[in-house]
Amino acid sequence: MTPEIDDAFDRIRDVYGAGSLDRIEEMLHANKKSCHPLQSGARWLLPGITQKPWHDPYKHSEIAPLVHAFQANHAVIKNEVGQVWQRRREKFADYEHYLTRQENWQALYLYRDRGLAADARAVIPTAVRVLDDRAVATDLVCPLLESHLSTLLPGAEIKPHCDLWNFSINLHFAIDIPPNCGIRVAGETRQWDEGQCLLFDYSFEHEAWNHGTRPRTCLLVDLWHPETTLAEREALDTLITEIRSTMA
Repeated sequence: MTPEIDDAFDRIRDVYGAGSLDRIEEMLHANKKSCHPLQSGARWLLPGITQKPWHDPYKHSEIAPLVHAFQANHAVIKNEVGQVWQRRREKFADYEHYLTRQENWQALYLYRDRGLAADARAVIPTAVRVLDDRAVATDLVCPLLESHLSTLLPGAEIKPHCDLWNFSINLHFAIDIPPNCGIRVAGETRQWDEGQCLLFDYSFEHEAWNHGTRPRTCLLVDLWHPETTLAEREALDTLITEIRSTMA
């Protein structure tokens, strides 16, 4: 670790206690031998996070208010998304995952680079308002990552992959779902139910597809994993930000 990270960790321990960052220290020195086989593609695995691919979005008290707010506003959000897709298609761009870029996977960002996207607020105000009130203002959104409308065009497939770590978790709010679409996480396949949410740990291998005849659109939100502590969130934010800065 760098002196900057050491100093930041010391400040966090002063606030939260001497053992508050023990799991992060263990993660940084682990060899991943104890990880689940379907998490082997992830780079950082925080010890003590339940090795559970799928989560019930209603059972985490921190996440449930966001889930309920999205679902209560589904009809309005679907209409807003339909309007921008039909009339302002230039607001969408090819999605650039850390592994690849796909033309048949289109994205419109609501939250990125630690802030809400002004362009999104202008065209999908209801979704941005819910995200702001229930995730950004509450520090539930992981500032290291993002939230975006994810539109898979007909025939699109997202190949099996693991995301980089297990200390954030991915919420999918199903906005417009045609038949013959699906997602598989750690070998278990599920379908999106329009107006409902799925929640899963994307450090596990996962893939998705649209074998239908029209676009499939979900709103994806990267949230802190509910089993992380406030001290760990602050330290992980500092750690990954510093690592990225050295790689830039």
